Amino acid sequence: MMRVGIAGYGVVGKRRRHFIDLRDDMQTVAVCDRNFAQEGAFEDGVRHYQTPQRMLEAEDLDALFVCLTNDVAADVTIAGFEKGLHVFCEKPPGRDLADIARVIEAERKHPKLVLKYGFNHRYHDSVRDALSIMRSGDLGRAVNLRGVYGKSKFVSFGAHSDWRTKREQSGGGILLDQGIHMVDLMRLFAGEFTEVKSFVDNRFWGHDIEDNAYALMRTHDGVVAMLHSTATQWRHRFSLEITLEKGALILSGILSGSKSYGAETLTVLWADAEDDSGDPREQTTRYRKDPSWADEVGEFANAVLRGGKIEAGSSLDAWNTMQLVYRIYCADPAWQAKWNLFDSVENFNP
Repeated sequence: MMRVGIAGYGVVGKRRRHFIDLRDDMQTVAVCDRNFAQEGAFEDGVRHYQTPQRMLEAEDLDALFVCLTNDVAADVTIAGFEKGLHVFCEKPPGRDLADIARVIEAERKHPKLVLKYGFNHRYHDSVRDALSIMRSGDLGRAVNLRGVYGKSKFVSFGAHSDWRTKREQSGGGILLDQGIHMVDLMRLFAGEFTEVKSFVDNRFWGHDIEDNAYALMRTHDGVVAMLHSTATQWRHRFSLEITLEKGALILSGILSGSKSYGAETLTVLWADAEDDSGDPREQTTRYRKDPSWADEVGEFANAVLRGGKIEAGSSLDAWNTMQLVYRIYCADPAWQAKWNLFDSVENFNP
């Protein structure tokens, strides 16, 4: 039985606990959150603390789930390593590349410990089915991608939750908070991007973080991706279109806690070379269940307890996705200069 502590007991921390406690090889024994008035225990015996430091001092844990604000996520992840704990950390891995670089350096000092980052969208069945079809080669290689991921504002979840709108705590805005999922999926389907151009701005909401990011990216072998990450999408939207040589894959909607992104579907199109009328045969699958939270926790448990592989969300995944986010920021010269951003960490090799 893996004894788990959860640092950060808000919406995400509580959801992680739900799926941890559904398993017969994991058990939540302690949580911490600054909103607790004092230390104590719930009726079910799970103990609660006000700070990660107190929880790590007081508890005998095997693993730590980090569901905290971006400004402290890296520090608490490192603290978990130093206590000999396996760590699961939500995305993003920190505010900037320097944060994830520090984590990777700490990870190297503890090679027997498992680290996984929560890039949840990779575990949705629509994404996994699309990837399986693409990797089969039946529709040929990727030609281009178009992705939009947007919501209508920076969502608050109660007391102290406006941290997402403050650069000092968040490190970035809609691109880093939500768009990072689309960036990660584009890397998954297209590979690594070598060229990036962008426009980034905060004209609508006026926070010191971006509310819109527009990117045009190209891989070494010529796959082009267009990305729009936005906090001015009045009707929430998730859409990723992948054009292949012999057809296309269209991911639309995503099953989420808010239920505001519409039905989660995958549409497969088969191009017809003999009758190219622009109206090809297609098939749409609608997904009614979201296994992503359970499967993500399961992969972590399997890696810790049985030596399984971290298929998605390794520190290298986190580094490469964060670096692409920062390349998008820095590809807009005005945005880069305004916030003095850097798209690499000098002399760091992940």
